[in-house]
Amino acid sequence: MSIKDRIKGSITALITPMKDGKLDEAAFRKLVSWQIAEGTNGLVPCGTTGESPTLSHDEHRRVIEICVEETNGRVPVIAGAGSNSTTEAIELTKFAKSVGADAVLSVTGYYNKPSQEGQYRHFMAVADAVNIPIILYNIPPRAIVEIGLDIMAKLAKHPNIIGVKDATANLLRPSRERHAIGKDWLLLSGEDGTALAYMAHGGHGCISVSANVAPRLCAEFQAACLAKDFVKALSYQDRLLPLHDALFVNPNPAPVKYAASVLGLCSSEVRLPLVEADEMARGRVNEALAFAGLKA
Repeated sequence: MSIKDRIKGSITALITPMKDGKLDEAAFRKLVSWQIAEGTNGLVPCGTTGESPTLSHDEHRRVIEICVEETNGRVPVIAGAGSNSTTEAIELTKFAKSVGADAVLSVTGYYNKPSQEGQYRHFMAVADAVNIPIILYNIPPRAIVEIGLDIMAKLAKHPNIIGVKDATANLLRPSRERHAIGKDWLLLSGEDGTALAYMAHGGHGCISVSANVAPRLCAEFQAACLAKDFVKALSYQDRLLPLHDALFVNPNPAPVKYAASVLGLCSSEVRLPLVEADEMARGRVNEALAFAGLKA
């Protein structure tokens, strides 16, 4: 089975557990193994939810290395390896390949605000430099710029560029990409709340924040979507929506790290300039966890 065929369903955008300002390797290993035992179909270390902007380069590499080691081939590892520096993105992508990551998630645009041509050249430079499957990360709310449909279609012609994580909240995008690129283009939602609709438009899975604390429910939801049982999927959506919402009432990943601490997975610690979830967020998270049946 090709790696593209293996990347589907519920894929967790992993938090990076921290303790006293340092990477909590023991908690991270336990989190990875628990995720797989609960049915998660894939793992993304060092994404936005993993606080990649405040990890040192050594920590970034170590998180990917641990994830690959602990996963041991049981599910695909899609390493966060993007940067607004093309040179740095290539270096991170080379490292991810060297330690055995199955694919990388690659973002550009933030702060630089490159043109569409600049984005095209950036992604092509990464794809030409490293022979590893690349999933584009289209997230204009954080990156300011969007990867336009025409540029994405050009990028898709490169054999190493296999799909997209879509956090645009534009539910026309998956259908338009299927039309412009073809049905083999890997379509992954980057938003838990709209994943149901995204899947109905031909999506193959979701890179999920909520799956950090509700991995089994998210995996079962995705299984229903992939089976085209959208009535069943809607029942999961109704159960999980308060959690999807609660995890973003403060900047991500503060609320999901608090939720993880409630479940005994790790501490709620985040790094500045982020701060831990405030009282309002903690209340919302506790209510959502209870509503989903994840805590008493």
